[in-house]
Formats: sequence, C-alpha cells, structure tokens
Amino acid sequence: MIRTYLIAPIVCCVLATSVLRADSPIRPGDRVAVVGNTFADQLRIHGYLETLLLQHTTDQPISIRNLGWGGDMLTARDRPTNFPSEASTLTAHRTDVIVACFGMGESFAGEAGIDKFKTDLRNFIESHRGQKYNGKSVVRLVLVSPIAYEDLGDLTPHRENRNRDLESYTQAMQEVAESENVPFVDLFESSRYLMDEREGPNLTNNGILLDEYGYWAISQSFFDQLFTAASDNQPWQIRVDVADQTASGIGVEVADLSVDDSVVAFSIKENIAPRLPPPTDQTLPPQLEFARDTMSVENLGSGSYELTVDGTPVVTATAEQWAKGVAIDSSPAHQEAEALRAMVNDKNLQFTYSWKALNQVHIVGERRSSPSGRALPGEVIQFNELANEIDKNLVHQVKHATRKWRLTRTSK
Repeated sequence: MIRTYLIAPIVCCVLATSVLRADSPIRPGDRVAVVGNTFADQLRIHGYLETLLLQHTTDQPISIRNLGWGGDMLTARDRPTNFPSEASTLTAHRTDVIVACFGMGESFAGEAGIDKFKTDLRNFIESHRGQKYNGKSVVRLVLVSPIAYEDLGDLTPHRENRNRDLESYTQAMQEVAESENVPFVDLFESSRYLMDEREGPNLTNNGILLDEYGYWAISQSFFDQLFTAASDNQPWQIRVDVADQTASGIGVEVADLSVDDSVVAFSIKENIAPRLPPPTDQTLPPQLEFARDTMSVENLGSGSYELTVDGTPVVTATAEQWAKGVAIDSSPAHQEAEALRAMVNDKNLQFTYSWKALNQVHIVGERRSSPSGRALPGEVIQFNELANEIDKNLVHQVKHATRKWRLTRTSK
C-alpha cells in the first residue's frame, strides 16, 4: 500500500524534546552496557536502537552488550547458580556507560512504593559510583523510564490507574536523575503520545510489552534522547520538479537530472544513513510518517510511475501520489540498513549464548559431567568470540553510495 503525504519542511514532535542538551549521554566510541527489565532485554532481539546508533557513529563506532533480564527490578535481579557477576561482565566489555531501564515492575507497588523506589535508584547509582570498568575513566550512567500503558480495550483494564502510577514513577526517576546529575531518558511521555494517536498500529501486545513495530517506533525517541549530537539525524527528503527540471535533497545530493516524456532519471549521493523501514504496512501516525525517507516529484504527466534504484524496483505510485510525496524506504540502501540490523541481532544472539546459558542442567545439574556439559565452557568462549568478531565488522556494513535512480511511467 502506498502512503502519500505532503513533505513537511520541519518536523515538530515531542519525540525530539532532548535535542537542546549540551552533551549527549551516548558518545561516539562508547562501549555501552544495557541493564534492566523486559523492555531492556527485548531491545537485543529487535536491534532498532543499536542500528540507529551504529549508523551515526561510523568513524568511532559504539559497541553494545545487552545484560537485560526479563522481570528484573532494582532490588530483584536473581540469577542462576554460578552466574557471572555483573561487575565482571561490565569489566570484560570495558564499559564506558550503563543504560539502566527500570520502573515498570516497581510501579506495581503504587504511590506507596515511590519513596522506596527513589532510595533504590540512589543505591543503584551509588553502587556504580567511581567504578572504572573500562580501566581508565569513571563509568557514566543513564536512567531510562518505563513506557506508558497502552489502551487495548478489555485486555488492559485500569489503564488510567496504571498510567497514573507509571507517570509518578517516571517523575520520581527524573527527580533522582536531576539530583544525582545523571542523564534521564523519558520514554513514558513519548510512548503515551504515540499510544494516544488514533492512527497507526498498536505498539504493544498486552499494554506494556512492545511488539516489533513498538520497538521500531520507540527506538526513534530513544535514539533522539541518547545521541542528541547527531546533526544528521533527519530523514531523506528528495524533491524533483519535472517542469522546471530542478532537484534538491536533504540527506542526499541529487545530480545529473534528465527528463523526457516517460522517464525521469538522476543520481543520488547518500550523505547520511537511510531511515530503517517500519515493520508494518499499516498507516503510521503523522509524526512517524514524516520521519520516513520520502521523495516528491511535481508536474509529472498523468499515469503511474515505477521508481527503480540501480535497476531494483522500489515503489510504484500515481503522479498525484508522487506530487504529495511517497515513502522510499525499500531502496537498496534501506535493504542494506536492514541487513545491518540483522547482523546486530545475530551479534546479540551470540553474546546471549555466551552470557546467559539456556540450560542450567549442563552447568550445575545432572548433565554437568556429560560430554555436552564438559564441552559447555569452551562453547561459551567460542560464542563470545563470535559476538566480538561480528561487533568488529558491524561498522563496515554502513556504506554511503552513489546510485542511479529512475522513475518510469508504466501506465497512462
């Protein structure tokens, strides 16, 4: 399905409220560890946030290890017998910054639990204060709020009460972050803003657990607040006027424009990374539609036109749709961005195999003396080596190319 919309010159959106910060919580070259609850744990499966960060740190790539664990809370982080300590894992990764996602599980204690939550947050911060996991500088912390509770009808009773508690815990986290001089990422407000939109797919499958589209959508806001120094964090906007035979681009350079009755051809030099395509064919809320890479072509003759990039079909739309603007996020560049995300997810999977063994019976149970149990320590090392090797190669997958674009009339 083709989505058409007027290309806005400026995207005004609550998703980028942090751009005025003087210093970004995440910096190029950082080695990052993510800790926290199910939201944190599932970041590693979808890979949208990490891919966005990699796309904008190609000269000094970031490196992420996800230590999230489903159901974790600040004071309830149980692990199996003989599980490696968090400090040892942070040291092994030479961690520069810890991104901590908490507050969802704690919020079920309601208003009565807020004071304890603040105390637990301060104790968490104190537990890392002065630590030099990278061997040279004090680790930095970032606190991340829970998301809002989505209205899914009968599946999500007491939504107003839950969101009242979640908002209170978000405010409590912000107060602690400000008093401790720790950067704070507010995902509650940005997620509630998207959830309240009438258009667009659901972000969650049960009100609080994000689905794949939810992770794509929330990662846009998460990135904006984690890496505010990215002046190139904007979508591609390509404009072509057939009548005037002029073309311009934001994020790309347009050159070699040629026009005849049925073909518009030009070249595109990619100056910044493309936006990751949304994992849905449904209509997006307006603030996310305008965040997609788009192209508008004015004054085409009537009919339908197919866009190809280096010979690869991308999208077909009518002249009227092209005039309003069409999403172009299935070009070869976007396919390469998706391939990068697949590598990110593979790296995270290999690290998970090395860090979180999936069958404890081979470690402390009856099979620890079996051939598979005896082989496990060596396999764990190999999985970690695989994760490290993929990590080194990730940044080489971010490429800015010059490609031939061609708009051809397919019917009148």
